[in-house]
Amino acid sequence: MGLDTLSNSLKDAMKKLAGKTVIDRAAVDELVRDLQRALLSSDVNVKLVMELSKQIKARSLDENLPKGINAREHVLRIVYQELVNLVGKEAEFSLKPQKILMAGLQGSGKTTTTGKLCRYFQRKGLKVGAIGADNFRPGAYAQLETLCKKINVPSYGDPKEKDAVKIVKDGLAALKDVDVVIVDTAGRHALEDDLIDEITEVNAYLKPDHRWLVIDAALGQAARDQAKRFHEAIGIDGVIVTKMDGTAKGGGAMSAVAETQSGIVFIGNGETIDDLERFDPNGFISRLLGMGDLKALVEKAEESINAEDVDVNAMLRGKFTLNDMYKQLEAVQKMGPLKQVLSMLPMGNLNVPSDALDGTADKMKKFRIIMDSMTPQELDEPALINTSRMMRVAKGSGSSVEEVRDLIKYYKMMQKTLKGFRGNRMAMGKMMKQMQKGGMGPMGPM
Repeated sequence: MGLDTLSNSLKDAMKKLAGKTVIDRAAVDELVRDLQRALLSSDVNVKLVMELSKQIKARSLDENLPKGINAREHVLRIVYQELVNLVGKEAEFSLKPQKILMAGLQGSGKTTTTGKLCRYFQRKGLKVGAIGADNFRPGAYAQLETLCKKINVPSYGDPKEKDAVKIVKDGLAALKDVDVVIVDTAGRHALEDDLIDEITEVNAYLKPDHRWLVIDAALGQAARDQAKRFHEAIGIDGVIVTKMDGTAKGGGAMSAVAETQSGIVFIGNGETIDDLERFDPNGFISRLLGMGDLKALVEKAEESINAEDVDVNAMLRGKFTLNDMYKQLEAVQKMGPLKQVLSMLPMGNLNVPSDALDGTADKMKKFRIIMDSMTPQELDEPALINTSRMMRVAKGSGSSVEEVRDLIKYYKMMQKTLKGFRGNRMAMGKMMKQMQKGGMGPMGPM
Protein backbone atom coordinates (compact mmCIF):
# COMPACT_ATOMS: atom_id res chain seq x y z
CA MET A 1 0.00 0.00 0.00
CA GLY A 2 2.77 2.45 0.92
CA LEU A 3 1.81 6.11 0.49
CA ASP A 4 -0.79 5.33 -2.17
CA THR A 5 -3.67 6.06 0.22
CA LEU A 6 -2.18 9.41 1.21
CA SER A 7 -1.52 10.29 -2.42
CA ASN A 8 -5.06 9.41 -3.49
CA SER A 9 -6.56 11.39 -0.58
CA LEU A 10 -4.46 14.46 -1.37
CA LYS A 11 -5.36 14.27 -5.06
CA ASP A 12 -9.05 13.97 -4.18
CA ALA A 13 -8.83 17.05 -1.95
CA MET A 14 -7.13 19.08 -4.68
CA LYS A 15 -9.60 17.84 -7.30
CA LYS A 16 -12.52 18.90 -5.11
CA LEU A 17 -11.03 22.39 -4.78
CA ALA A 18 -10.42 22.60 -8.53
CA GLY A 19 -14.12 21.93 -9.07
CA LYS A 20 -15.26 24.86 -6.90
CA THR A 21 -16.78 27.83 -8.71
CA VAL A 22 -15.96 30.21 -5.84
CA ILE A 23 -12.84 30.06 -3.64
CA ASP A 24 -13.95 31.58 -0.33
CA ARG A 25 -13.37 30.87 3.37
CA ALA A 26 -15.78 27.93 3.30
CA ALA A 27 -13.93 26.34 0.36
CA VAL A 28 -10.56 26.80 2.10
CA ASP A 29 -11.93 25.36 5.36
CA GLU A 30 -13.22 22.29 3.53
CA LEU A 31 -9.86 21.81 1.78
CA VAL A 32 -7.98 22.05 5.08
CA ARG A 33 -10.29 19.48 6.70
CA ASP A 34 -9.68 17.08 3.80
CA LEU A 35 -5.91 17.60 4.08
CA GLN A 36 -6.01 17.02 7.83
CA ARG A 37 -7.83 13.70 7.41
CA ALA A 38 -5.37 12.57 4.73
CA LEU A 39 -2.24 13.49 6.70
CA LEU A 40 -3.41 12.18 10.08
CA SER A 41 -4.39 8.85 8.51
CA SER A 42 -0.80 8.61 7.24
CA ASP A 43 0.48 9.04 10.83
CA VAL A 44 1.82 12.58 10.37
CA ASN A 45 2.34 14.33 13.72
CA VAL A 46 -0.82 16.15 14.90
CA LYS A 47 1.11 19.29 15.87
CA LEU A 48 2.66 19.53 12.41
CA VAL A 49 -0.72 18.98 10.74
CA MET A 50 -2.25 21.78 12.79
CA GLU A 51 0.63 24.13 11.96
CA LEU A 52 0.27 23.30 8.27
CA SER A 53 -3.49 23.91 8.44
CA LYS A 54 -2.94 27.30 10.08
CA GLN A 55 -0.42 28.34 7.43
CA ILE A 56 -2.61 27.27 4.51
CA LYS A 57 -5.64 29.12 5.92
CA ALA A 58 -3.70 32.30 6.69
CA ARG A 59 -1.89 32.45 3.36
CA SER A 60 -4.94 31.51 1.28
CA LEU A 61 -7.15 34.19 2.84
CA ASP A 62 -4.65 36.98 3.55
CA GLU A 63 -1.97 36.89 0.84
CA ASN A 64 -2.40 39.15 -2.17
CA LEU A 65 -3.17 37.27 -5.37
CA PRO A 66 0.01 37.09 -7.52
CA LYS A 67 -0.21 38.35 -11.09
CA GLY A 68 -1.00 35.80 -13.75
CA ILE A 69 -2.89 33.24 -11.63
CA ASN A 70 -6.43 32.98 -10.31
CA ALA A 71 -7.59 32.34 -6.73
CA ARG A 72 -7.91 28.58 -7.25
CA GLU A 73 -4.36 28.27 -8.64
CA HIS A 74 -3.09 30.48 -5.80
CA VAL A 75 -4.50 28.13 -3.13
CA LEU A 76 -3.20 25.03 -4.92
CA ARG A 77 0.26 26.60 -5.06
CA ILE A 78 0.13 27.37 -1.31
CA VAL A 79 -0.85 23.77 -0.49
CA TYR A 80 2.02 22.49 -2.62
CA GLN A 81 4.57 24.79 -0.96
CA GLU A 82 3.39 24.04 2.59
CA LEU A 83 3.48 20.26 1.98
CA VAL A 84 7.06 20.64 0.71
CA ASN A 85 7.93 22.49 3.94
CA LEU A 86 6.25 19.71 5.95
CA VAL A 87 8.53 16.91 4.69
CA GLY A 88 11.61 18.96 5.44
CA LYS A 89 14.76 19.92 3.63
CA GLU A 90 16.90 17.82 1.34
CA ALA A 91 20.17 16.62 2.91
CA GLU A 92 23.16 17.76 0.88
CA PHE A 93 26.08 15.70 -0.36
CA SER A 94 28.27 15.66 -3.44
CA LEU A 95 29.73 13.02 -5.76
CA LYS A 96 33.33 13.13 -4.57
CA PRO A 97 35.69 10.90 -2.53
CA GLN A 98 34.18 10.55 0.94
CA LYS A 99 33.54 8.33 3.95
CA ILE A 100 29.99 7.60 5.09
CA LEU A 101 28.98 6.11 8.46
CA MET A 102 25.67 4.24 8.52
CA ALA A 103 23.69 4.21 11.78
CA GLY A 104 20.35 2.70 12.77
CA LEU A 105 18.47 0.13 14.80
CA GLN A 106 18.41 -3.58 14.07
CA GLY A 107 15.82 -4.38 11.44
CA SER A 108 15.82 -0.93 9.88
CA GLY A 109 17.34 -2.25 6.64
CA LYS A 110 20.76 -0.70 7.27
CA THR A 111 22.90 -3.44 5.70
CA THR A 112 20.65 -3.71 2.64
CA THR A 113 20.71 0.06 2.30
CA THR A 114 24.51 0.04 2.49
CA GLY A 115 24.53 -2.27 -0.53
CA LYS A 116 22.06 -0.01 -2.35
CA LEU A 117 24.24 3.02 -1.62
CA CYS A 118 27.24 1.21 -3.08
CA ARG A 119 25.21 0.65 -6.22
CA TYR A 120 24.14 4.32 -6.32
CA PHE A 121 27.70 5.65 -6.19
CA GLN A 122 28.89 2.98 -8.61
CA ARG A 123 26.31 4.09 -11.17
CA LYS A 124 27.53 7.65 -10.74
CA GLY A 125 31.00 6.55 -11.85
CA LEU A 126 32.79 6.43 -8.49
CA LYS A 127 34.85 3.55 -7.07
CA VAL A 128 33.09 2.44 -3.93
CA GLY A 129 33.78 -0.08 -1.16
CA ALA A 130 31.94 -1.23 1.98
CA ILE A 131 33.16 -2.14 5.47
CA GLY A 132 31.03 -4.47 7.58
CA ALA A 133 31.59 -3.32 11.16
CA ASP A 134 28.44 -5.01 12.46
CA ASN A 135 29.57 -8.12 14.33
CA PHE A 136 26.67 -8.10 16.76
CA ARG A 137 24.16 -9.60 14.31
CA PRO A 138 25.16 -13.07 13.06
CA GLY A 139 25.56 -13.10 9.31
CA ALA A 140 25.59 -9.31 8.92
CA TYR A 141 28.88 -9.23 7.03
CA ALA A 142 27.96 -12.28 4.95
CA GLN A 143 24.82 -10.41 3.84
CA LEU A 144 26.83 -7.28 2.97
CA GLU A 145 29.48 -9.32 1.14
CA THR A 146 26.80 -11.07 -0.95
CA LEU A 147 25.21 -7.74 -1.92
CA CYS A 148 28.57 -6.26 -2.89
CA LYS A 149 29.61 -9.29 -4.95
CA LYS A 150 26.44 -8.97 -7.04
CA ILE A 151 27.56 -5.56 -8.25
CA ASN A 152 31.34 -6.22 -8.24
CA VAL A 153 32.05 -3.84 -5.36
CA PRO A 154 34.86 -4.69 -2.89
CA SER A 155 33.97 -5.18 0.76
CA TYR A 156 35.87 -5.88 3.98
CA GLY A 157 34.85 -7.59 7.19
CA ASP A 158 36.15 -9.91 9.89
CA PRO A 159 33.38 -11.92 11.59
CA LYS A 160 35.80 -13.13 14.28
CA GLU A 161 36.86 -9.64 15.36
CA LYS A 162 34.69 -7.99 18.02
CA ASP A 163 36.40 -4.60 18.04
CA ALA A 164 34.46 -2.47 15.55
CA VAL A 165 37.14 0.22 15.49
CA LYS A 166 39.80 -2.32 14.50
CA ILE A 167 37.57 -3.64 11.70
CA VAL A 168 37.18 -0.10 10.37
CA LYS A 169 40.94 0.52 10.64
CA ASP A 170 41.79 -2.68 8.73
CA GLY A 171 38.98 -2.03 6.26
CA LEU A 172 40.29 1.42 5.37
CA ALA A 173 43.71 -0.12 4.66
CA ALA A 174 42.15 -2.84 2.49
CA LEU A 175 40.01 -0.36 0.53
CA LYS A 176 42.61 2.39 0.15
CA ASP A 177 42.09 2.57 -3.63
CA VAL A 178 38.35 3.36 -3.60
CA ASP A 179 36.75 6.82 -3.76
CA VAL A 180 33.80 6.23 -1.45
CA VAL A 181 33.92 4.09 1.72
CA ILE A 182 30.60 3.17 3.36
CA VAL A 183 30.74 1.70 6.88
CA ASP A 184 27.87 -0.49 8.10
CA THR A 185 27.66 -0.38 11.92
CA ALA A 186 25.86 -2.56 14.45
CA GLY A 187 22.18 -2.09 15.15
CA ARG A 188 20.57 -3.30 18.35
CA HIS A 189 17.13 -3.61 19.86
CA ALA A 190 16.12 -0.13 21.10
CA LEU A 191 18.68 2.58 21.83
CA GLU A 192 21.07 0.65 24.08
CA ASP A 193 23.98 2.50 25.67
CA ASP A 194 26.61 0.07 24.38
CA LEU A 195 25.41 0.64 20.80
CA ILE A 196 25.75 4.38 21.25
CA ASP A 197 29.20 3.99 22.86
CA GLU A 198 30.45 1.78 20.02
CA ILE A 199 29.21 4.00 17.22
CA THR A 200 30.66 7.05 18.98
CA GLU A 201 34.08 5.37 19.04
CA VAL A 202 33.82 4.35 15.38
CA ASN A 203 32.78 7.88 14.46
CA ALA A 204 35.73 9.39 16.37
CA TYR A 205 38.21 7.13 14.56
CA LEU A 206 36.65 7.23 11.08
CA LYS A 207 35.99 10.98 11.00
CA PRO A 208 33.38 10.46 8.26
CA ASP A 209 32.22 13.13 5.84
CA HIS A 210 28.63 12.06 6.46
CA ARG A 211 26.75 10.24 9.22
CA TRP A 212 23.48 8.90 7.86
CA LEU A 213 20.69 7.40 9.95
CA VAL A 214 18.60 4.59 8.44
CA ILE A 215 14.97 4.59 9.62
CA ASP A 216 12.23 2.06 8.89
CA ALA A 217 9.17 3.96 7.61
CA ALA A 218 6.88 1.59 9.53
CA LEU A 219 8.00 3.21 12.81
CA GLY A 220 6.10 6.37 11.99
CA GLN A 221 6.46 9.09 14.59
CA ALA A 222 8.58 6.85 16.85
CA ALA A 223 11.44 7.67 14.46
CA ARG A 224 11.78 11.03 16.21
CA ASP A 225 13.41 9.56 19.34
CA GLN A 226 15.86 7.55 17.24
CA ALA A 227 16.95 10.56 15.23
CA LYS A 228 17.43 12.70 18.33
CA ARG A 229 19.48 10.11 20.24
CA PHE A 230 21.79 9.28 17.35
CA HIS A 231 22.13 12.97 16.49
CA GLU A 232 23.20 13.75 20.05
CA ALA A 233 25.81 10.96 19.89
CA ILE A 234 27.45 11.47 16.49
CA GLY A 235 25.77 14.41 14.75
CA ILE A 236 23.47 12.92 12.10
CA ASP A 237 23.52 15.01 8.93
CA GLY A 238 21.22 12.91 6.75
CA VAL A 239 18.43 10.34 7.05
CA ILE A 240 17.49 7.45 4.78
CA VAL A 241 13.87 6.30 5.14
CA THR A 242 13.50 2.65 4.10
CA LYS A 243 10.51 0.47 3.15
CA MET A 244 8.48 3.43 1.88
CA ASP A 245 6.70 1.03 -0.50
CA GLY A 246 5.19 -1.07 2.24
CA THR A 247 3.66 1.11 4.95
CA ALA A 248 1.05 3.80 5.49
CA LYS A 249 3.19 5.32 8.26
CA GLY A 250 5.77 6.77 5.88
CA GLY A 251 4.32 10.25 6.36
CA GLY A 252 4.86 9.94 10.10
CA ALA A 253 8.49 8.87 9.76
CA MET A 254 9.26 11.65 7.31
CA SER A 255 7.55 14.38 9.32
CA ALA A 256 9.21 13.18 12.54
CA VAL A 257 12.60 13.40 10.86
CA ALA A 258 11.79 16.84 9.50
CA GLU A 259 10.96 18.03 13.01
CA THR A 260 14.48 17.10 14.20
CA GLN A 261 15.99 19.21 11.38
CA SER A 262 17.78 16.16 9.95
CA GLY A 263 17.42 16.36 6.18
CA ILE A 264 16.33 13.28 4.23
CA VAL A 265 18.95 12.11 1.75
CA PHE A 266 17.46 8.94 0.21
CA ILE A 267 14.25 6.91 0.20
CA GLY A 268 14.21 3.12 -0.11
CA ASN A 269 11.12 2.04 -2.06
CA GLY A 270 11.70 -1.56 -3.12
CA GLU A 271 13.62 -4.78 -2.58
CA THR A 272 16.12 -4.75 -5.44
CA ILE A 273 19.58 -3.21 -5.12
CA ASP A 274 18.57 -0.37 -7.48
CA ASP A 275 15.56 0.66 -5.38
CA LEU A 276 17.12 3.65 -3.66
CA GLU A 277 16.01 7.11 -4.70
CA ARG A 278 17.57 10.49 -4.03
CA PHE A 279 15.10 12.48 -1.95
CA ASP A 280 13.85 15.74 -3.39
CA PRO A 281 11.05 17.46 -1.38
CA ASN A 282 9.60 19.19 -4.44
CA GLY A 283 9.55 16.03 -6.53
CA PHE A 284 8.19 13.92 -3.67
CA ILE A 285 5.20 16.20 -3.06
CA SER A 286 4.67 16.69 -6.78
CA ARG A 287 4.33 12.93 -7.15
CA LEU A 288 1.92 12.65 -4.22
CA LEU A 289 -0.28 15.26 -5.88
CA GLY A 290 -0.24 13.44 -9.22
CA MET A 291 1.93 16.01 -11.00
CA GLY A 292 4.82 13.60 -11.54
CA ASP A 293 8.53 14.14 -11.09
CA LEU A 294 10.14 14.57 -14.48
CA LYS A 295 13.48 15.54 -12.93
CA ALA A 296 13.73 12.15 -11.18
CA LEU A 297 12.47 10.37 -14.29
CA VAL A 298 15.20 11.96 -16.42
CA GLU A 299 17.86 11.04 -13.85
CA LYS A 300 16.64 7.45 -13.69
CA ALA A 301 16.55 7.24 -17.47
CA GLU A 302 20.09 8.62 -17.79
CA GLU A 303 21.36 5.98 -15.35
CA SER A 304 19.48 3.09 -16.97
CA ILE A 305 19.30 3.80 -20.68
CA ASN A 306 22.00 4.29 -23.29
CA ALA A 307 21.54 7.09 -25.82
CA GLU A 308 21.13 4.55 -28.62
CA ASP A 309 18.34 2.71 -26.79
CA VAL A 310 15.65 5.26 -27.61
CA ASP A 311 15.76 8.07 -30.19
CA VAL A 312 13.49 10.50 -28.34
CA ASN A 313 13.99 13.35 -30.82
CA ALA A 314 12.94 11.17 -33.75
CA MET A 315 9.83 10.04 -31.88
CA LEU A 316 8.86 13.62 -31.03
CA ARG A 317 9.22 14.55 -34.70
CA GLY A 318 6.55 11.96 -35.49
CA LYS A 319 8.62 8.95 -36.60
CA PHE A 320 7.52 6.18 -34.26
CA THR A 321 7.67 2.57 -35.47
CA LEU A 322 7.14 -0.78 -33.78
CA ASN A 323 10.94 -0.95 -33.65
CA ASP A 324 10.93 2.24 -31.57
CA MET A 325 8.21 0.84 -29.32
CA TYR A 326 10.19 -2.37 -28.80
CA LYS A 327 13.23 -0.35 -27.72
CA GLN A 328 10.99 1.79 -25.52
CA LEU A 329 9.56 -1.24 -23.70
CA GLU A 330 13.06 -2.60 -23.10
CA ALA A 331 14.20 0.80 -21.82
CA VAL A 332 11.29 1.10 -19.38
CA GLN A 333 12.01 -2.40 -18.08
CA LYS A 334 15.58 -1.30 -17.27
CA MET A 335 14.25 1.66 -15.28
CA GLY A 336 12.42 -0.53 -12.78
CA PRO A 337 8.81 -1.43 -11.88
CA LEU A 338 6.22 0.20 -14.13
CA LYS A 339 4.40 1.62 -11.11
CA GLN A 340 7.47 3.64 -10.07
CA VAL A 341 8.05 4.93 -13.58
CA LEU A 342 4.39 5.99 -13.98
CA SER A 343 4.48 7.80 -10.63
CA MET A 344 7.08 10.15 -12.13
CA LEU A 345 4.80 11.13 -15.00
CA PRO A 346 2.26 13.98 -14.63
CA MET A 347 -1.03 12.05 -14.45
CA GLY A 348 -3.19 14.58 -12.61
CA ASN A 349 -5.98 12.99 -10.59
CA LEU A 350 -5.80 9.66 -12.39
CA ASN A 351 -5.53 6.82 -9.87
CA VAL A 352 -4.29 3.60 -11.45
CA PRO A 353 -4.92 0.48 -9.30
CA SER A 354 -1.88 -1.65 -8.47
CA ASP A 355 -3.44 -4.80 -9.92
CA ALA A 356 -4.03 -2.96 -13.19
CA LEU A 357 -0.36 -1.96 -13.29
CA ASP A 358 0.72 -5.55 -12.63
CA GLY A 359 -1.43 -6.66 -15.55
CA THR A 360 0.03 -3.93 -17.74
CA ALA A 361 3.57 -5.07 -16.93
CA ASP A 362 2.67 -8.63 -17.97
CA LYS A 363 1.10 -7.33 -21.17
CA MET A 364 4.28 -5.38 -22.01
CA LYS A 365 6.31 -8.60 -21.73
CA LYS A 366 3.83 -10.36 -24.01
CA PHE A 367 4.07 -7.54 -26.56
CA ARG A 368 7.85 -7.91 -26.72
CA ILE A 369 7.49 -11.66 -27.37
CA ILE A 370 5.00 -10.96 -30.19
CA MET A 371 7.32 -8.38 -31.78
CA ASP A 372 10.16 -10.93 -31.72
CA SER A 373 8.12 -12.89 -34.30
CA MET A 374 7.81 -9.96 -36.70
CA THR A 375 10.11 -9.25 -39.64
CA PRO A 376 12.40 -6.17 -39.64
CA GLN A 377 10.23 -4.68 -42.38
CA GLU A 378 7.04 -5.14 -40.32
CA LEU A 379 8.66 -3.55 -37.29
CA ASP A 380 9.69 -0.54 -39.37
CA GLU A 381 6.41 -0.31 -41.33
CA PRO A 382 3.53 -1.45 -39.07
CA ALA A 383 0.98 -0.54 -41.77
CA LEU A 384 2.06 -3.71 -43.62
CA ILE A 385 0.64 -5.97 -40.93
CA ASN A 386 -2.65 -7.30 -42.31
CA THR A 387 -4.77 -10.22 -41.07
CA SER A 388 -2.66 -12.94 -42.73
CA ARG A 389 0.52 -11.49 -41.26
CA MET A 390 -1.16 -11.28 -37.85
CA MET A 391 -1.98 -15.01 -38.07
CA ARG A 392 1.65 -15.81 -38.89
CA VAL A 393 2.98 -13.62 -36.03
CA ALA A 394 0.47 -15.12 -33.58
CA LYS A 395 1.52 -18.66 -34.48
CA GLY A 396 5.23 -17.83 -34.24
CA SER A 397 4.90 -16.15 -30.83
CA GLY A 398 2.50 -18.63 -29.25
CA SER A 399 -0.21 -16.00 -28.92
CA SER A 400 -3.63 -15.30 -30.40
CA VAL A 401 -4.55 -13.02 -33.30
CA GLU A 402 -6.52 -10.92 -30.80
CA GLU A 403 -3.35 -10.34 -28.76
CA VAL A 404 -1.52 -9.22 -31.91
CA ARG A 405 -4.39 -6.81 -32.61
CA ASP A 406 -4.07 -5.50 -29.02
CA LEU A 407 -0.40 -4.81 -29.73
CA ILE A 408 -1.21 -2.84 -32.91
CA LYS A 409 -3.92 -0.92 -31.04
CA TYR A 410 -1.44 -0.07 -28.26
CA TYR A 411 1.13 1.03 -30.86
CA LYS A 412 -1.35 3.41 -32.50
CA MET A 413 -2.28 4.85 -29.10
CA MET A 414 1.41 5.47 -28.30
CA GLN A 415 1.92 7.09 -31.69
CA LYS A 416 -1.00 9.46 -31.04
CA THR A 417 0.23 10.22 -27.51
CA LEU A 418 3.69 11.20 -28.73
CA LYS A 419 2.22 13.62 -31.27
CA GLY A 420 0.52 15.53 -28.46
CA PHE A 421 3.40 15.25 -26.01
CA ARG A 422 5.03 18.56 -26.92
CA GLY A 423 1.91 20.54 -26.09
CA ASN A 424 1.35 18.62 -22.85
CA ARG A 425 4.94 19.18 -21.81
CA MET A 426 4.58 22.94 -22.32
CA ALA A 427 1.32 22.96 -20.34
CA MET A 428 2.95 21.06 -17.47
CA GLY A 429 5.84 23.53 -17.41
CA LYS A 430 3.37 26.41 -17.14
CA MET A 431 1.50 24.71 -14.30
CA MET A 432 4.67 24.05 -12.32
CA LYS A 433 5.72 27.69 -12.66
CA GLN A 434 2.42 28.58 -11.04
CA MET A 435 2.88 26.04 -8.26
CA GLN A 436 6.40 27.20 -7.42
CA LYS A 437 7.26 30.83 -7.85
CA GLY A 438 10.95 31.35 -8.61
CA GLY A 439 12.21 28.00 -7.37
CA MET A 440 13.30 24.53 -8.39
CA GLY A 441 10.43 22.40 -9.61
CA PRO A 442 10.34 18.65 -10.26
CA MET A 443 11.58 19.41 -13.77
CA GLY A 444 14.53 21.53 -12.69
CA PRO A 445 15.07 25.30 -12.87
CA MET A 446 12.04 27.16 -14.15
